[in-house]
Amino acid sequence: MYRPSFIVYRICVNIVAIGFAAIIFKHIVINSFLSLIIAGVLLTILNIILKPIILIVTLPIQILSFGFFYLITNAFILKLTSVIIGGFFIDGFWPAVGGSIIIGIVNFVFDIFVTNSEIRFFEWK
Repeated sequence: MYRPSFIVYRICVNIVAIGFAAIIFKHIVINSFLSLIIAGVLLTILNIILKPIILIVTLPIQILSFGFFYLITNAFILKLTSVIIGGFFIDGFWPAVGGSIIIGIVNFVFDIFVTNSEIRFFEWK
């Protein structure tokens, strides 16, 4: 179970990441700031609830593709978010893949610099 503070942190990071992906890719369109916030919240919820189920179901494909299918899973969840949210559009599969790469990079960078994150790469003694 995730701590509530971690969920709020992940929502904020996803909002920034989706906005950054929309700036980089012209095929990712956000109509309003409210749509961006709702997309960040929904993406976080889908990542918490749906992503583990998808990863378990697709585990053999994940293993055979050496983890490449994980990128496809992230793109699917991002595209699903855009289908559910009215003011958030992704025009096609490849922009969803590119957006999921950008969102993954932004999440990775935030996780490195935030000390309260559950992911720690360097531990100083």
